[in-house]
Amino acid sequence: MLTDSLAFGRFAVNDLDAARRCYAETLGVRVTDVPEMGGLMRLNLGSGADVLVYAKPDHEPATFTILNFPVPDVDAAVDELTGRGVTFVHYDNPPTDEKGIMRAGGPLIAWFTDPAGNVLSVLQQD
Repeated sequence: MLTDSLAFGRFAVNDLDAARRCYAETLGVRVTDVPEMGGLMRLNLGSGADVLVYAKPDHEPATFTILNFPVPDVDAAVDELTGRGVTFVHYDNPPTDEKGIMRAGGPLIAWFTDPAGNVLSVLQQD
């Protein structure tokens, strides 16, 4: 029944303007406003799927990764994003290195947060 449905995701932030600056200017994601849906913004992702972002004043960030950005080279992505002011999260489990990259099995991945505290990642895709 839902095989051909154009599904989409959504998540909340506490400050839509700060999120717009982060996603559009810092991360380089194409962002469009959706005024007909009450002031939402849409992250136009290259995969053909969009994600809606909405403001929620009492927003509590999730304790898990809400959005993964596949990249061909995690080291290069981390270096570029660090140069743009992104701070990567360091974890003990799973362990991350000095750059914030988890290299202990599975795909290379590095986590960071948006201004609302939502956890995002760059994930190496071979």
